[in-house]
Amino acid sequence: MEYKVLGSGTFPLVTINLNRGDSVQIESGAMVFHNGGIELSGRMNANGSKGLGGMLKAAARSMTSGESFFITTASGTQQGGELGIAPGNPGAIQALDLHDDSQWCLNTGAFLAGDAGTSYQMIRQHVGKALFGGTGGLFIMQTSGTGTMLVSAYGDLLAIDLDGSHDYVIDNTHVVAWQTSLQYSIEAASGTFGFTTGEGLVNRFTGRGRVYIQTRNIEALANMVSPYIATKQS
Repeated sequence: MEYKVLGSGTFPLVTINLNRGDSVQIESGAMVFHNGGIELSGRMNANGSKGLGGMLKAAARSMTSGESFFITTASGTQQGGELGIAPGNPGAIQALDLHDDSQWCLNTGAFLAGDAGTSYQMIRQHVGKALFGGTGGLFIMQTSGTGTMLVSAYGDLLAIDLDGSHDYVIDNTHVVAWQTSLQYSIEAASGTFGFTTGEGLVNRFTGRGRVYIQTRNIEALANMVSPYIATKQS
């Protein structure tokens, strides 16, 4: 994928160059502009499944991952095609390199775009993780294929590299993506029910690999503005 990130760290936009025959998959609704050398087509977000089975799979992906029911393919129709895309949330954009030795798990709503040779599928979590996890509930997204995938987050995106010498504990709502080489568990941050310090649930990562975290908490923002909205509506 030939791309460039433009704009500030808070409100970036990505331009992607597509020549004739090139294509990328983008999150539905992410297109901002193109120069006329791009053709857009939509399909159910079902990893190629069609008919009723595809519809059910796309609905399941939408409910469990926060992704759109549809996914858009942008294809170049001439040399020098240019496409501009942006995430719905205010925050940074990060490229993930996918290949045989480097695949990723993604948190809810992280996917923005990917090369035609990349994809993700829903992986069912163990019951304990599903009961306590915020990373997709019963499911998480796991990437596959080869190429570049772009993910986005709320706030800035920072990388934490684990060398296997010790565990790393990260607030559940700040985790965006982590390499599949890492093992993780979800646990209470403190106290009998895990909420005595206000931290809630955390992810404990072990092993060797990289984790990307977002510097802001979208749930905290929602909790902050909801009383104001309720007051205005009353």
